[in-house]
Amino acid sequence: MEKVERLNREMAYTGTVLKVYRDTVRVSNGNQAVWDYIHHDGAAAVIPVREDGKILMVRQYRNALDRFTLELPAGKVDSPDEPKMECAKRELEEETGYRSDHLELLITVDTTVAFCDEQIEIYIARDLTLSEQKLDEDEEIDVAAYSLQELLDMTFRQEIKDSKTVAGILAYQALLQRKE
Repeated sequence: MEKVERLNREMAYTGTVLKVYRDTVRVSNGNQAVWDYIHHDGAAAVIPVREDGKILMVRQYRNALDRFTLELPAGKVDSPDEPKMECAKRELEEETGYRSDHLELLITVDTTVAFCDEQIEIYIARDLTLSEQKLDEDEEIDVAAYSLQELLDMTFRQEIKDSKTVAGILAYQALLQRKE
């Protein structure tokens, strides 16, 4: 496959979470195309595993879908140079009210490769200690614990469809199976 050459990039929109660009490119057959490109600084998600093996999940409203979703605790980095593990620790406490100093990187996910560069690192958090939720002003989050099997069942019934959550649950299951 030959190289794709970017001829021009112009800013189309700057928002609070992302930047949208319009790229003009020359594809390998010589034709030009205009592609949308969304830049996102990145994020981290956490699989918080309690001592009993249950996983803490958050239920929150998602405006883009106009519904509530069940997800892994997650959030965007505060700055492009913030280590994603620090972001994961912060989001764990903010969203669930639990802390952990024992995080292990499980998987990194490029969420929407066709038009966005968002990358989410998904961590496993163990040895949870109770703290308190520190929600943003616009957040209302319910926290509940589920077994891995319950989460797998909800995923395959398509009750959980969030990409980072699906990837995290399946990767965690695979990790546990490899350890058996």
